[in-house]
Amino acid sequence: MTKTTLPAFTLILFLLAACNQGIKKEALYGDWKYIKIDKPNSDDTADTITTDELTANSPYISFSKNNGLTIYWGGKVLSHGSFNVSGKNINYTEQLSGGKKRTFPFWVSQLDDKTIVFETMGDDGSRVTAIKK
Repeated sequence: MTKTTLPAFTLILFLLAACNQGIKKEALYGDWKYIKIDKPNSDDTADTITTDELTANSPYISFSKNNGLTIYWGGKVLSHGSFNVSGKNINYTEQLSGGKKRTFPFWVSQLDDKTIVFETMGDDGSRVTAIKK
């Protein structure tokens, strides 16, 4: 019985570890064009950014190898700072005016070579779907 239990237990642990793997910085590098922004915790569909508004403003997020993160909206920098990863979170430290900073996580629910889906948490959280430029 022990001969079959140990391999089965090992396989289960391996599968659980694979499911909980975090994201890798290298997978983020580059520019990601926003194709959808919504508020998953809101019942109000008016909270969703329209396709026309996304097309007009061409928003995207850029991750650089020096841990820089910049968010662009309407051809201008909307936000900038630095990032690191921890598990399934991108921890963003935003540079604010007056030398102030604030740090908050983006939880990543999907990441592959073509698509990223990330969101801020909480009642007013937003979810962004973006594709690699």
